[in-house]
Amino acid sequence: MIKELAKSIREYKRASILAPVYVIGEVVMEAVIPFIIAKMVNQIKAGATVAIIWEYGGVLLALAMVSLLFGYLAGNEAATASAGFGKNLRQDVFYKIQDFSFSNIDRFSPSSLVTRLTTDITNVQTAYMMIVRTAIRSPLNLIFSFVMAYLMGGRMALVFLVTIPVLGIGLFLIIRKAIPLFRKGFPMYDAMNESVEENVRGMRVVKSFVREDYEDQKFDARSEDIRRIFTKAERLLALNGPLMQVCLYGVMLFVLSIGTRTIITSQGTALDVGQFSALLTYSFQILVSLMMLSMIFVMLTMAQESAERIVEVLREKSTITAPASPVTAVADGSIAFDHVSFKYSEDAEQMALSDIDLQIRSGETIGIIGGTGSAKSSLVQLIPRLYDATSGSVKVGGVDVKDYDITALRDAVAMVLQKNVLFSGTIKENLRWGNPQASDEELMEACRLAQADEFIRQMPDQYDTYIEQGGTNVSGGQKQRLCIARAILKKPKILIMDDSTSAVDTKTDALIRRAMKEYIPATTKIIIAQRTGSVEDADRIIVMDRGRINAIGTSRELMKSNAIYREVYTSQNKAGDHDED
Repeated sequence: MIKELAKSIREYKRASILAPVYVIGEVVMEAVIPFIIAKMVNQIKAGATVAIIWEYGGVLLALAMVSLLFGYLAGNEAATASAGFGKNLRQDVFYKIQDFSFSNIDRFSPSSLVTRLTTDITNVQTAYMMIVRTAIRSPLNLIFSFVMAYLMGGRMALVFLVTIPVLGIGLFLIIRKAIPLFRKGFPMYDAMNESVEENVRGMRVVKSFVREDYEDQKFDARSEDIRRIFTKAERLLALNGPLMQVCLYGVMLFVLSIGTRTIITSQGTALDVGQFSALLTYSFQILVSLMMLSMIFVMLTMAQESAERIVEVLREKSTITAPASPVTAVADGSIAFDHVSFKYSEDAEQMALSDIDLQIRSGETIGIIGGTGSAKSSLVQLIPRLYDATSGSVKVGGVDVKDYDITALRDAVAMVLQKNVLFSGTIKENLRWGNPQASDEELMEACRLAQADEFIRQMPDQYDTYIEQGGTNVSGGQKQRLCIARAILKKPKILIMDDSTSAVDTKTDALIRRAMKEYIPATTKIIIAQRTGSVEDADRIIVMDRGRINAIGTSRELMKSNAIYREVYTSQNKAGDHDED
């Protein structure tokens, strides 16, 4: 785990090394200062002149300034190292997620990935800062102070050797019980974030059904679970404080009582006042170091589970991998499914798709229709390798999709989903996701084809209108048309429209389909729809039923031969279309 995390240090290795080096200088100065003070006290006791006292004062001031400089440099380098490490680690996790297949993302869940990118990395970053500074400073300060205490106080310093095992055993028992609680607690953060994400996305539904109180109660329950588990864990960690206090005051009591008695009984021969004052200072430094070490253990205990969760993402292998010598050009938009079966996870008992055998010619317009759960979307997601087929093969342009360079394959395929996403930015910026080099004229042409130009012209800033995150300031129909325009700009070899005109009226739907037929005639167009009117003029229509192809044919052929298509067509034409923009 440490080896995996250390890869994210990279260009901040220098700062990570310099911080401990400066810490060593700071600790050495802090160890020397009490020794100089002890000598000065003895000089004063022996009747030193003011000049000698000033001399000692100058040395102490110089040592204090050097210590301050080392402390500043150590803090600066530690901050640089930890912040840089956190930045790199966040980038590494984010880049790793970009390479994930949908199967990988389904395994972790989006809310869990967000928690790992934020809370978990913050915990690890804080722990790293403590490691490169405090975790170096405290042991070194402990060792130097103990050596100096032994030199000044002799066998009296051995009392610290008694406290260290007591603290060590106590901390071990606390951490042993606290770690499992943290391990249970972090997945609860995932669940709470998932609840928040779900609530925000579905806010319109929540308000329309007046379910705010229910959502409040659900969030409170999740929040209470987190409070309960972390309270229990932090109560255990809080025992660290009393344990430290007992050791601290026990040692101070011992040093004060034994030291005072030794000075009085030996009349300063076995232990003089200067040595005793230095011994007290070193005692305090040793105990502070022990206290800091205990705080480090607490932080590392909290960070350990976060680190494991981060490394779990970094070690995850994408289920979609590129071949050693990938094909980098897609010849045409032909598609072939050769006895393809597919399920979303290895543990799934039922196949989403079963024995799909299908040939689609380049430039053909294919309609796909079927009931909810008939696996229409599952079928088309195999074409750009959003998922891989469990068995059988999918070919595009005569080549197995697994043999393509993934970027080349996906550049040749454009998908427009029913719930497509617009990103925060201007309309122009969103459209250029389809083609970053597209001119303003090309943007406008694509929008005219997608029947979006008219409503864009009515906006105050037209094509420079700012789209809020998720496209919340445009209607469902407007969002779909912008997404269609974005896909058209890509000029793909294959265009997949997954129920992407469900929010527009039938007239607009027909205009969009006619424009695509004229503008990109060589592109293979696959249209998934609930309305038979959206696929009626397709070259062929595929009827899906329970993950299988039930029938293939033109609208006229299916009306004669297929009960499912005929039933859908008849019910819709009797009811009439009541779609809204």
